[in-house]
Amino acid sequence: MQTQQRLPFIDMLRGFAVLGTLGTNIWIFAYLGDLSYITTSDYSGWWSFNDFLRMVVLFFVNGKLLGLLTIMFGVGLQLKYQQALRRGTAWPGVYLWTIVFLGLEGLLHYTLVMEYDILMSYAVTAFIVAFIVRLGDKVMTGAFYFFGGFHILLILLIFISTLQGAGVSLNGMASVTELYEHGTWFAQVQHRLTNFLFYRSEAIFIIPMNVFLFLLGMRFMRNEVFSPTDKGRQTRQKLFKIGVFIGFPINLLIFIPGGLFDLPVRYLCAPILSIGYIGILGKLVEYKRLDWLWQRFAHVGKMSLSCYVLQNVLASIIFYGWGLGLGGQVNSFSVIGIWLSLSILQLVIAFAWLQQFQMGPMEWIRKKALQAMTQQSATKDGASNKNISKRTN
Repeated sequence: MQTQQRLPFIDMLRGFAVLGTLGTNIWIFAYLGDLSYITTSDYSGWWSFNDFLRMVVLFFVNGKLLGLLTIMFGVGLQLKYQQALRRGTAWPGVYLWTIVFLGLEGLLHYTLVMEYDILMSYAVTAFIVAFIVRLGDKVMTGAFYFFGGFHILLILLIFISTLQGAGVSLNGMASVTELYEHGTWFAQVQHRLTNFLFYRSEAIFIIPMNVFLFLLGMRFMRNEVFSPTDKGRQTRQKLFKIGVFIGFPINLLIFIPGGLFDLPVRYLCAPILSIGYIGILGKLVEYKRLDWLWQRFAHVGKMSLSCYVLQNVLASIIFYGWGLGLGGQVNSFSVIGIWLSLSILQLVIAFAWLQQFQMGPMEWIRKKALQAMTQQSATKDGASNKNISKRTN
C-alpha cells in the first residue's frame, strides 16, 4: 500500500473533477437558477440544436464529475487515516476539526455564493465515514454494501413512483430567475437563508450515495488504483472497460425527454461513469506529450477548494444581475465557451499561484485555523493534566 509518496494522479483527478463540476453548475448560473435546464422534464419531444448541444455537455458531466469528486474526497479521507496510523495518533481525533471547518466553509459558500454547495454534505458524510473506519474493515465492508444497496433501492422506488405518475415538479422557477436577474446580492443571500431546508434537500438526499462513494474511494486507495504499479494499471484497465462499455451506454438515457430518467441518470448511472473516468484518464495520462496539461490539472487539484469557490464566484459575477448580467441572454455555444474559459483561467491561476506558494489561499486559511484549534485544544489538555498531577501529589 502506498502511504508515504504523494501520487500525482490523485491531484490530477481532483483538479479534473473540480473543473468538471462547473460544467454542470454553469447552466444553473447561466439560466439564473432554473434547474429545468439541467433536466429533461420540460421536454415532451426532441430538442432544438441549442438544447441538444447543452444535453451533450450534460451527458459527459452532469453527476459524473460530482461523483468523481466525491470519490476523491474518500481518497483524501483515506490519506488522513493513513497519516494518523503512521503518527500513532487517535482516529478520528483532530480530523474532526477538519470536518467542522469543511462544514463551515460549505455554509459560507452556500450563503454567500451558491445554493447548491456540496461541501456541507461532504462534511456530514466525512463524519459518518470517519467513525465507520474506526470500527474496522468488516464494518467498512458492511457499510459499503448497506449504503450502496440503500441508495439503489431508494432511486428505484422513486423511479417506480415516477412510472405511476408521481414526479418532481420544478414549478416556481420563474420567481427564482427573477431574483437572480434583478435582485441584489443581499437579496439573494436572504433568499438562500430563508429557503435553507429546501435548497439543502439534495445535500441530505445524496448522503447514502456519498458514504458509498467515500468508502469506494478508500477501497480504491487501498488497492493501489492510483499508483503507477502493475496492479494499479490493471485495475484502471478494468475501470476503463466499465466506463466505456457500461457507463457511456446507460447514461445515454439522458437523451430521452420527459424527465423519467432524470434522477436515475444523475444518481445511479452517473457514478458508474465516474468510476470509468478514472480508468479513461488513467489511459490518457500515459501519453507523455501532454504531461504539461496533466500537471496543470494537478495544480488545480492541489488547491481544489480555492478553485471550487473561485469558479462559482466568477460565474456569479458573469451571469447574475448584480454583476455583468449575462444570465438568460446567452446560447449554449456561449455558455460552453465561458465554462472552458473559466477552466483555462483556473489552470493558469493555479499554476502561477503554486509557483509562489505551497498551497491555495483557502487551503492556507484552513491549515492555519486547524492549527490554532488543535494547539488550543492541546494547551487545555496539558493544563488539565497538570492540575490533575498537582492534586494527586
